[in-house]
Amino acid sequence: MIIRPENPKEFEELYQLIETAFKTAEVASGTEQEFADRLRAGENYIPDLALVAEADGKIIGHVMFTKLRITGGTREHTVLILAPIAVVKEFRGQGVGSTLIREGFVRAKALGYDAVILVGSPLYYGRFGFTELAGFGIRHSEDFPSMYVLGVELRPGALAGINGYVEFPT
Repeated sequence: MIIRPENPKEFEELYQLIETAFKTAEVASGTEQEFADRLRAGENYIPDLALVAEADGKIIGHVMFTKLRITGGTREHTVLILAPIAVVKEFRGQGVGSTLIREGFVRAKALGYDAVILVGSPLYYGRFGFTELAGFGIRHSEDFPSMYVLGVELRPGALAGINGYVEFPT
């Protein structure tokens, strides 16, 4: 399996991959593919952190990390949001998603980012070190229950003392 940045020529294929993957996901809004397109079109898109997993010349997974600001408190801080992550159904449970996330962490840290936030399952994402964002003193909209709003520090202490508010992109 090869992990590499997505290519603009693949955007339509990735749209289909995300749409198809979320049709069989445990939790889905049905608009994840449009969300990915909106993130790509925005100023917070980081091409080097929009990654695909490829096996035998076929894309089998995708993840995006884009910039997200925490405002208020003692300072403004830029972190990353992990969303969406999608794996082709027949490759789930084989470590594709985990590999994409871990490689994303390595690349994000190399680019100077020190924390990642997401909305997702604490059972799944806990294995990567994600914990409730509220534990860092960071607030978020009430659109999501606190137990699903998670953060992880790529650099120890990165979220300490921020005490701000994060608003997720729509």
